[in-house]
Order: sequence, then structure tokens, then C-alpha cells
Amino acid sequence: MQTNRADLDSFDKKILAVVACEGRISVTELATRIGLSKSPTQTRLKRLEEQGIIKGYRAMLDPIQLGREHVAFVEVRLSDTRETALTAFNKAVRAIPEVEQAHLIAGNFDYLIKVRVTDMSSYRQVLAEKLSTLPYVSSTSTYVAMQAVKEEGAGTF
Repeated sequence: MQTNRADLDSFDKKILAVVACEGRISVTELATRIGLSKSPTQTRLKRLEEQGIIKGYRAMLDPIQLGREHVAFVEVRLSDTRETALTAFNKAVRAIPEVEQAHLIAGNFDYLIKVRVTDMSSYRQVLAEKLSTLPYVSSTSTYVAMQAVKEEGAGTF
């Protein structure tokens, strides 16, 4: 799969670094931080949004304060890895609200899934009633996270 990478100059990269951490920053403050005037900063910000480089803005919630501190990573092996099986699995896994991330992996298993729930009992239920029943799942292995050392969005530019 080929992707078209955007040509980003140093000002674009500065904008992305700031808004990745502070999505609610005013254009005036953003302009000051990156060393441009307001108008070109606003134009660049709009272009980055229109190009889909900035996909949107959202509130970052604290899962621990919301009672969802239990994180498990699940290796999933499928019985079939043809495109129709992958498509069916992808569609079904997206519908599980406890799944924060799902990645197709090149390796000894097919998917790595990050699940966030309230406790081990909740995880067991998600595993038994949701993950294990997904299309083409042949086996799973679970790894329970003891501590999040780093959880952030996109890196710096």
C-alpha cells in the first residue's frame, strides 16, 4: 500500500507539535509559539486540516479516573488470513467499545489488541463473550499491563 506523504516545512512541524499536545490553543497563541503572524498560521492550520494531516480535535480523558485502569494486550491468531477473513475481523473488532487499539501484525500472531476495562472480571467477560467470538479467531494470548510508562499520541516532529 502506497501512501502520499505530505511535504511539511519547519513551521508545519511546529504547528503539529503544538496542537498534538494543546488542541484548544488559540491561533494567536499558536502563531506566537511558532514565530509566524496570525494569518499565515491560520492558513497553514486550515491546510493541514483539509489535507487530513490533522484529523480532528478531541478531549483526552483519564481512564483511571473513569474507572477503566485495567489494560490487557491480546495476541490474536486467526484460522484464515485471506482478505475476506481480515475484513470480517476488522469490522467486528471495531464494534467492541473496550478495544482501544487493534493492529494487524507481521509475526507469530495476526493481531495485537489493546483492551481497557475496569477489572480482571470485566476483561474475562470481554475475552469470552466478545474477542473469542470474533470471526476466524482460533486462539488468543493475554498480557496484563502492570503500569503505563508512556501513553501519548503522535510523536514530535
